[in-house]
Amino acid sequence: MMNKNKTGLKLLALSGLFFLMNACCSGNTNKTCSTQDDTNNITRAVCVMTPTEGNTANGLVTFTQKDSGILIVADMKGLSPGKHGFHVHQFGDISKLDGTSAGGHFNPEGVPHAGHSDEVRHVGDFGNIVADENGNAHYEAMDSLISFSGKHNIIGRAIIIHAGEDDLASQPTGNAGKRAAYGVIGIAK
Repeated sequence: MMNKNKTGLKLLALSGLFFLMNACCSGNTNKTCSTQDDTNNITRAVCVMTPTEGNTANGLVTFTQKDSGILIVADMKGLSPGKHGFHVHQFGDISKLDGTSAGGHFNPEGVPHAGHSDEVRHVGDFGNIVADENGNAHYEAMDSLISFSGKHNIIGRAIIIHAGEDDLASQPTGNAGKRAAYGVIGIAK
């Protein structure tokens, strides 16, 4: 009797799931049904930056689709004066207070680390953001490698701003030091 009840419950659950999927997809003219598949419509993304443990750096990074690529704009405060490595990292995991759970630089092509203007570089290599004597920094650049879909998709990955300068040459990360601020890139309106 017990096995019949378990089988009946499984069938009831499966039929309920089938009914729910059909209800969600009713009126959908596409062959697939997904309430989250808006990757073709993304034109803007945002990353709210917060300090890693022991740091004060915070700010905002925005990404806006343009005809020639994606415009990256970053405004930060609370940095030490000077240059700071600025990168997209592999994972959107910022669960470790030091930022190391975000992994290494986003590098889907498996190429060497370099500067933002170099022809061959990690997709996530943005070079340096430069803080003034008050710890404020502004960065603005167009990028033709990053994307909001496909192999170079940055949505859901992390931005890391490092405590030190990216030398744009040392492998694999530019010797930029510890992570001073982090955030996860999300879809924006």
